[in-house]
Amino acid sequence: MTAPALQNSTSPYDFDALRAREYEWMNQGRTIYLNAASTGPFPKSAVEVADKWTRLRAEPQNIPLTLMQDEAAKARCQYAALIGADEEEIALMPNTTYGLNLAARALPLRPGTILTFDGEFPSCVYPFMALSSRGISLELVPKRDGIPDEDLLVLKIGRGDVVAVVVSWVQFAHGYVADLERIGNACRAAGAFFIVDGIQGVGAMPINVHELPIDIFASGAQKWQLSPWGTGFVYVRQELIETFDPHDVGWACMTASTDYNCLTDYEYDFFKDARKFEVITISYHDFAVSNASTRLLLDAGTANIQTHINSLVDRLIGWADSRKDVTLVSPRDLARRAGVFAFAPQDIDGAHARLKRGSVTCGIREGAIRLAPHCYNTVGEMDRVVAMLDN
Repeated sequence: MTAPALQNSTSPYDFDALRAREYEWMNQGRTIYLNAASTGPFPKSAVEVADKWTRLRAEPQNIPLTLMQDEAAKARCQYAALIGADEEEIALMPNTTYGLNLAARALPLRPGTILTFDGEFPSCVYPFMALSSRGISLELVPKRDGIPDEDLLVLKIGRGDVVAVVVSWVQFAHGYVADLERIGNACRAAGAFFIVDGIQGVGAMPINVHELPIDIFASGAQKWQLSPWGTGFVYVRQELIETFDPHDVGWACMTASTDYNCLTDYEYDFFKDARKFEVITISYHDFAVSNASTRLLLDAGTANIQTHINSLVDRLIGWADSRKDVTLVSPRDLARRAGVFAFAPQDIDGAHARLKRGSVTCGIREGAIRLAPHCYNTVGEMDRVVAMLDN
């Protein structure tokens, strides 16, 4: 079970102090970093851990096996605390895609249809397109007014041939937040599995997977979790862990591999918890760095982080609403929006060029400019961005 000390903080939090302590370079004014939806910058505490582990890795004789194992166990525990899971339900993964492939390949899916939203990130599409040889087809539910049509999705789930649904918690292009409880309940009623890509929400928003009808929840940690590329996790609902085995099998998922002195005493016996899905040697170095970043998020509290991000996005939405030449792509409704803010000015190239000249780091996705502020950003920075766009 998750240790009480690892629970997300619910006390008020000073984000100005966090910025001064962990992101001093941002106060120098060279760059306004608004790209957490692509790559999250390391906090100073994570950089220090990275430096420490790089020195250790240069002389690996100084790295005890117990240290590597402890960092892996800490990562499972902290990731679990971040999403309201139990440590035993977390398997360490190199990215979201690997976790989604686990769902596609290992779940006992009967022939039928898998539903997803049209406009989903490709990781929610290609692994499930690949199942056609098993008599499983992927159907894209059309968008309505440019955003996912959740009503239509729920309606389709109950038609009888649906074996699974895969959706993003938060859409990558415009930040639409899916109602996971509603969709999951529809899946339960239809006897379908519910698979969630959580990468655009974990670290920026609170979630308790134990309160939601989710079967598999996958997330990479390199975005809002402020962690290295090649780190992430998959949550597998406890009741499912013993009912299916990994599609890929390696030495690391077997109980017999815990004793390095007798690795050739082969015994085909998986771990009884989610570690049975960890089939590779993980990047201990990178997960140690991720642990420092996750600790920061837990100390701040994802509910507090969400409130802070909302205050930043509110400023951007107010600006977009004041302009007749700007289309707001992201939802206005607090319940339906996240840290991803997308807008489409009539002159998108000109607006993006002004932001680049002002040293604003952001992106263009699906025909809109995407800004993604996080816990280290300030309202003052949003005001500077608005001023750039107005000029």
